[in-house]
Amino acid sequence: MQVDQTDRTDPTHRTERECTLALDAHPYRIQQIRRIVSAQLRYWRLDPLIEPAASATSELLANVHRHAQPDKKCGVRLTLADDRLTVAVTDHDPRLPQLRPVEPMATTGRGLAMVEAMSDSWGTDLLPGETGKVVWFVLRTPLTVPTLVPMRTTMPFDRAMPEPVPLPERIAAAA
Repeated sequence: MQVDQTDRTDPTHRTERECTLALDAHPYRIQQIRRIVSAQLRYWRLDPLIEPAASATSELLANVHRHAQPDKKCGVRLTLADDRLTVAVTDHDPRLPQLRPVEPMATTGRGLAMVEAMSDSWGTDLLPGETGKVVWFVLRTPLTVPTLVPMRTTMPFDRAMPEPVPLPERIAAAA
């Protein structure tokens, strides 16, 4: 698993914070990502968003684990900009998920409905060249987010961090 954090300020003086993770969507990794998302949001002082963000991220990663082909490699990107937290999960399967009605007694199939219920908006997009997809959701942040002191990571990494995957224009506009 790889983790990367960045803070950027664009020409309009808007600060954007980002945390990206690369992983294989296996059940034990999903729980780790849930804890990392929770810790990151605590660091960004967004405690009210921890449960919906961690739960919705878990649901999207479970979908990757259950459905993605040809592999389970995926990425999670948390982006905090202005009054929105955007969480995007990418994988290598170009098939877009569909929100479908769920039978009351069904034991599966509620993941996207839960993401829709917990988020302010959500969507799917194909990655460039149909090399996969991104499923994303947006949560509005509390009115005031305090200024943060840059975090220094002392954890050694055995390889270089992945280059950030460009987000489709639709996600960039939502963020």
